[in-house]
Amino acid sequence: MGWGDLGCYGNEAQETPNIDRLAEEGAMFTDFYSAAAVCSPSRASMLTGRLPIRNGVYTNNTFGKNAVAIVNGTGGLIPEEETIAEVLSRLGYRSKIIGKWHLGSSEKFSPLNQGFDEYFGSSHNHVGPFDNISAPNNAVYQNDKMVGRYFEKEFFINRATGESDLTRIWSKSAVEFIDENKDNPFFLFWSADGTHTVLGAHRDFLGTSQRGLYGDVIRDLDHGVGQIITRLRHLKLDRNTFVFFGSDNGPSGLAGIHGGSSGPFLCTKMTTYEGGMRVPGIFWWPGVIPAGQIEKAPASLLDIFQTILEITGGEVSNPDRPLDSQSLWPILIDKPGATLEKNSIFFYRGTGLYAVRVGNYKAHYWTWNLGSQGRRRMRGNPCSGAYIENFITDVITDHNDQPFLFHLGRDPGERYPIDPSTEEYQIQMDIINDVRDQHLKSLEGNIGYPQLNERDWAAAVSNFFFEKI
Repeated sequence: MGWGDLGCYGNEAQETPNIDRLAEEGAMFTDFYSAAAVCSPSRASMLTGRLPIRNGVYTNNTFGKNAVAIVNGTGGLIPEEETIAEVLSRLGYRSKIIGKWHLGSSEKFSPLNQGFDEYFGSSHNHVGPFDNISAPNNAVYQNDKMVGRYFEKEFFINRATGESDLTRIWSKSAVEFIDENKDNPFFLFWSADGTHTVLGAHRDFLGTSQRGLYGDVIRDLDHGVGQIITRLRHLKLDRNTFVFFGSDNGPSGLAGIHGGSSGPFLCTKMTTYEGGMRVPGIFWWPGVIPAGQIEKAPASLLDIFQTILEITGGEVSNPDRPLDSQSLWPILIDKPGATLEKNSIFFYRGTGLYAVRVGNYKAHYWTWNLGSQGRRRMRGNPCSGAYIENFITDVITDHNDQPFLFHLGRDPGERYPIDPSTEEYQIQMDIINDVRDQHLKSLEGNIGYPQLNERDWAAAVSNFFFEKI
């Protein structure tokens, strides 16, 4: 989902009333970022509070290459990494993930081994259909049992009509989980991925959007959010529940009309330009988080980890393990004089630290607009329609000798680089270089093994759960 897909972020279609209401009644961050330019590493970082380079959900096969967990991949989020669910489990919380996991296929990497008590969803996207012996459709699991496959039976996606019940299935499961745990503390990771291709929306929304099938899917997703919030209100849990809504990366430019909107920002998913990683960030807790807040401080999915720990009083098992997270709680509750401890964002692709933001300034040390060599030729261009000489580049380009520098306050679209000969450039680059160098020093001895390097087709077609029901 892109920054520009929601009415509260300026989309003129105004087709997301339930999500927009969360923003109206809570806090909306204008400068909120995913933790990576693609989904798997970003999701791992949200759950652990650690950058992909630390938690291992990345590849170093090619410098700066994006990578996600794939069906024949043998890696994932290792059990040694501590997740939000594991911290909350020690406090007596019941945890469930619904929808997309995408952090490893084997039993070792199951969410049931990462602190979650319940699991209903898939270890992969609903890509396909494949439906053949060598590459079957991705499986859907209920805890440790396979209950079906995407594109089949109740998990269908009709590619001809665009009809699908997937988001409705995920929202129904969420409401049931809330009902079952209304008297207990719970953590729900509702991970509906309807906006990822192949697109599919419930029949009630097909043909109802001003934005084609993608807009229908957005309306379906918004309806699901509404169902969850309505249930919290009905059970009078709304004033005792912290809700966050966000996205694990920007919209897909490769999907064309089936992708979302990055609003005024440059490029889309798979890139470290603003459109690739600036995403919605909405926080809601009636009676606790003051309504109508618009926060402009830079923050990211990494910060969800520490924020939840501060709210619940949870503690990590190893306080010496480096985190890249910070708590947003002081500014969420509008504490007088509160500021964030960190005002920096690190934009990684694999092992490559491509860009760094400090305050309103962002420096690009490397550029590359493609997810892999030749992807423009094969599938499309995540920076379609945009061109800045030597900045939007088809190949990996090194700018370390003279980074591109932008002031995102006056130039959020990254269209007008600051002249390197100016005093402003020299002062700000000194500040950003210092932040970058301190960060890189903190990685010494704290780099995770690249889990997304290896593939094994035998692993892709075998199921690690015991029986089909």
